[in-house]
Amino acid sequence: MSFYKFFSVLLLACLLFACAKMPPPSPLETLKAYAAAIKKKDTTTMKLLLSDASIKMAEQEAKAQNVTLDDIVKRETLFSEGQTTVEIRNQKIEGDKATIEVKNSFNTWDIVPFVKEDGVWKIDKQGVANQMMQQMEQQNQRLDDIINQGGQP
Repeated sequence: MSFYKFFSVLLLACLLFACAKMPPPSPLETLKAYAAAIKKKDTTTMKLLLSDASIKMAEQEAKAQNVTLDDIVKRETLFSEGQTTVEIRNQKIEGDKATIEVKNSFNTWDIVPFVKEDGVWKIDKQGVANQMMQQMEQQNQRLDDIINQGGQP
């Protein structure tokens, strides 16, 4: 009888362990999966790793260019086609948003934003577009300030 008790307890422990929630992948794991999907040209996985806002932005671009969503996703990756390694640093997580710095093919660092959607970290290309717009606005403001002061840029 003690064998059955032991076996029952062991079975229950295995079931509880199997049913325990696994922690969601980190932004770093998402980025690694995205890089692997790019290498395999797996657009389905690439799309799954992009935020909803990123997909909507890509759909609008595809419609404007009269191409498919997959064409846009394949063409507009975070890495250049010839880039064989990905160097990263400074993963920062703040609530449902995160960033990782990635070295690009020009040997400078780009910030890749992430957003947590339904408990899953996704790459937020819309955030990249917003950052670029913000940087352009800041540069334009600096130029305006210089011009208004009578200086040369």
